[in-house]
Amino acid sequence: MAWNLPAFVVLVSQGSGNPTDQPLYDRLWGSGFLPSRYQGVKFRSKGDPVLYLSDPPGIDAAARREMLDDLKQLNQLNLKEYGDPEIATRISQYELAFRMQSSVPELIDISQEDAQTLESYGPEVTKPGSYAYNCLLARRMAERGVRFVQLFHRGWDQHVFLPKQIAGQCRDTDQPTAALIADLKQRGLLDDTLVIWGGEFGRTVYCQGTLTMEDYGRDHHPRCFTAWLAGAGVKSGLSFGQTDDFSYNVAENGVHVHDFHATILHLLGIDHTRLTFKFQGRDYRLTDVHGKVVKELLA
Repeated sequence: MAWNLPAFVVLVSQGSGNPTDQPLYDRLWGSGFLPSRYQGVKFRSKGDPVLYLSDPPGIDAAARREMLDDLKQLNQLNLKEYGDPEIATRISQYELAFRMQSSVPELIDISQEDAQTLESYGPEVTKPGSYAYNCLLARRMAERGVRFVQLFHRGWDQHVFLPKQIAGQCRDTDQPTAALIADLKQRGLLDDTLVIWGGEFGRTVYCQGTLTMEDYGRDHHPRCFTAWLAGAGVKSGLSFGQTDDFSYNVAENGVHVHDFHATILHLLGIDHTRLTFKFQGRDYRLTDVHGKVVKELLA
């Protein structure tokens, strides 16, 4: 069965916890070989969630709308003459910016959420930029028709001090993640929302570092690791795939990243073998020339 999803929520746990890596991480949100009109909008954790969300002094919504209409006509003349897709991107981005100015302030205002809902997400839910706050925003975005939401939680690169740090990460994420799924389900949104938790690699089962009770860690391990899915079209209560006795290699039912993407696209109602985009003279698939749908994961 293929599903046409109005929302697609991704929970991602990435490796590095170094704040100075932030400019490097900005590359992770690029649109790849797709035009930049498909580029996501990054919400900031402090101040306005989106830069220039507020109009400058002396400019109201009506004046802004009139200015954008005139600018759109000029851009359409250029688009007709040059056929540059980046001009079309510019037009759509201006329109998106106007819609965001109209809708984002209401989106981030959680004052009308009832106390029971806020309590379910944990004590940090009212703290902008926290993982709990972002989980609540993800639900609010999903019910407002946002098609794709990614939550990015750093700090999992625990080569040292793992005992203390992993406990903190679990406190940050466990309760809000469970609350998000329960909240989506309670509101009837989980049937057509796919929730994914994953990262870019796993961790070794063996330790590194000084190897004291308080100070040890684990290294990067790309051979095998775990992701989980919930919601639209996914079979619940299923554990798929096994490692060897040392958790070093995949022993059974390994899911390659291309298979994973093919399955996600299937759940979105898309045949990954037919979805292509022409770039530099070649038709590209998002799964390249690989991937198969893992039907065992489908409800």
